[in-house]
Amino acid sequence: MFQYEHSNKWSLYWSLDSNVTFLNHGSFGACPLPVLTAQTRLREKLEREPVHFFIREFETLLDEARGKLAEFVGAKSEELAFVPNATTGVNAVLRSLKFSSSDELLTTDQEYNACHNALNFVSDRAGAKVIVASLPFPVESPQQIVEAVIKHISPRTRLALLDHVSSSTAFVFPIKQLVKELAKRGVDTLVDGAHAVGMLPLNLEEIGAAYYTGNCHKWLCAPKGAGFLYVRRDKQENIHPLTISHGANSTRTDKSRFHLEFDWVGTDDPTAYLCVPEAIQFMGSLLPGSWSELMARNKSMALAARHLLQEKLGIKIDCCPDEMIGSMVVVKLPDEGKNEVYSGLIPLLQNDLWEKFRIEVPIVPWPHKRQRLLRISAQIYNSYSQYEYLAEALVKLL
Repeated sequence: MFQYEHSNKWSLYWSLDSNVTFLNHGSFGACPLPVLTAQTRLREKLEREPVHFFIREFETLLDEARGKLAEFVGAKSEELAFVPNATTGVNAVLRSLKFSSSDELLTTDQEYNACHNALNFVSDRAGAKVIVASLPFPVESPQQIVEAVIKHISPRTRLALLDHVSSSTAFVFPIKQLVKELAKRGVDTLVDGAHAVGMLPLNLEEIGAAYYTGNCHKWLCAPKGAGFLYVRRDKQENIHPLTISHGANSTRTDKSRFHLEFDWVGTDDPTAYLCVPEAIQFMGSLLPGSWSELMARNKSMALAARHLLQEKLGIKIDCCPDEMIGSMVVVKLPDEGKNEVYSGLIPLLQNDLWEKFRIEVPIVPWPHKRQRLLRISAQIYNSYSQYEYLAEALVKLL
């Protein structure tokens, strides 16, 4: 095995296995130790007196956490609700809205599979039609994404489900422009922002989407089970959580129906939500320039890693321009001209990197099974030497 300096000074804040080269923060995130410690304190507090915690303290704590998150993502607290993850947020919106056989629901061929499945589910139930816009790959400019989506709008288009950052290709979509162009044509947008929170500067008010959902456990580094759903005030009347509970017939007038329904869907462990402010504060404290510097550093590392891998593997074409990259980037691996082989659910090359080199990085068959993308993540605990190690391992395997 190749030798390299595995860690940097920031990696000490994470409990990641020191024997693994972890270059896949994008899939499930990784929560730093100080945030996990804060969650443990909250759990201990909850279990000391569960009734007191849930009945007398929980609402205030949740409102405080929501306020910190709202400030971070550029939204009003009244328009945010916590959900376990972005997939839940997408489902809550899609399964709340009523569609008919005359409706078309627009998405792209890069939409996350789980959310695309939810779109198919509601369209099949209503007899509506899902329209899939094929996006150019490689892409030369954000405008190509806009044009590819807009040309599929028709008088029947009711809703568009669009990524902010594509999971499969890591492209950062020009989401503000897309939302604007769709709105001009009378189409609401549901933005799947699973990867965007903590990767990109966000201002949901400026983006202007009717609906936006994101994960806090990925690039924000909150505990697993922390996500949010943003619903614009004029759209909240028709949106409900997947679980209908006490809030549906509450007589309270001090909170909106939106919050009454989403804030309590049954007994659960809410500590992941309550740790979101801790994650925002901790990650923002790691560099002098706070979150702006952290995001810029991660993007710079992702770009440097792409250049290194392409140089080592003899790849000359970028999959997208620099402006469409955040903290993840994909590299198109040399085409073997045959369908990708799988070991269980995992592509064989991905499994080989893990088994032989202890490198954790995803391989994505794209845009078809005879081509493969390597998707690398760059978080502050990653070091350039780790991408050098990955490059050497790929040269051996390919």
